[in-house]
Amino acid sequence: MSGRPVDPADAGPVRVILVEDDHGDAFLVEELLAGARVAFELTWVQNLADATSAIDAGVRCILLDLNLPDATGMDGLMRILELAPQAAVIVLTGLADEHRGVEAVAAGAEDYLVKGQVDGELLARAIRFAIERKRADSAALRLREAELLASENARMERALLPTPLLDDDKVHFAHAYRPGRRMALLGGDFFDVIERDGTVFALIGDVSGHGPDEAALGVCLRIAWRTLVLSGVPAAGMLPVLDMLVVRERHSPFAFATVCMVVITPDRRSADMYLAGHPSPILVSEGVEQLPMGPRGPALGFLPEGRWPAVQLDLPPSWALLLFTDGLFEARVGNGTDRLGEEGLVELIAAHRPDLPVTDGWPESLLDAVEERNGGALADDAALVVLSRREGESE
Repeated sequence: MSGRPVDPADAGPVRVILVEDDHGDAFLVEELLAGARVAFELTWVQNLADATSAIDAGVRCILLDLNLPDATGMDGLMRILELAPQAAVIVLTGLADEHRGVEAVAAGAEDYLVKGQVDGELLARAIRFAIERKRADSAALRLREAELLASENARMERALLPTPLLDDDKVHFAHAYRPGRRMALLGGDFFDVIERDGTVFALIGDVSGHGPDEAALGVCLRIAWRTLVLSGVPAAGMLPVLDMLVVRERHSPFAFATVCMVVITPDRRSADMYLAGHPSPILVSEGVEQLPMGPRGPALGFLPEGRWPAVQLDLPPSWALLLFTDGLFEARVGNGTDRLGEEGLVELIAAHRPDLPVTDGWPESLLDAVEERNGGALADDAALVVLSRREGESE
């Protein structure tokens, strides 16, 4: 039967530091622990300065006198808690100042003991219980931090990966997103899809780097783009605004963002494509092909006064457009150094060719196939947006 996982620090004697300037009291503690049934390794220091040099990560418990030559009362306790956050602290008080022990527990100590009223078994039990309480408190704190992080991630994900605004039920939307190496924090990949007066606008982008600053910039760009679309700004004027926004809002002068924007006409038979240092979409119809790159502009924030010309696309009656970030094609193939590449991604999509219109689960299955080729979780964030239409689909 399995029990609680063994902490490496549990192996061998329990390391305890006694911070006590009184020789008689220190001798008594040494004698009490020497007769305990649990093996303790006691280090005695006489002041806070010596305790500072004696404390390391292997110390499990600190017995602290509140009246030291170089620290008195709560000041010494606060310093010890700062120096040894992993250790349980038990304060030692005199009978006349037992109330200070209660104050110490409220301030962060695990327990207090009154000098002269402790035997060896009680002292050993107090140390063991304090260590277990500290372990439980630390586990609860880690759980709370994980819950807060998950909550922050959920809010960030809603901002980076929003619900599309589509009125045409003949245009189907599906997507998938996975952070690099399944990290808890989202990276800088973002996307959005909006229909305005029958025209469908789709955007996918990737901020260079990983972390909260990159994610925040991605949120800023996505919200700004949605505002531009809903405000009626012409498509040709959107990327210059986003470029200016990257320059003004980025945390580093070297940060940039790549973007692919597709604007699909109301008849769904043509589209304009705008590329800012980003790969072109993949078209699925009778076959599977990556759309010609055509003229494209630089990544946003990369060059001053960039230009982002439109590339006109003809769409077949039934189609699927796959917009993606570089995390997909930068996947490795097996254990070697070869990358999947954009051609390899096209071949993989052809091997897992979806029916039209593309269903919600297909993008996730494609990411599963990419990760299988990669031999595990992807190193970089990967986002995939699929817009599809099938001619003659019933209402």
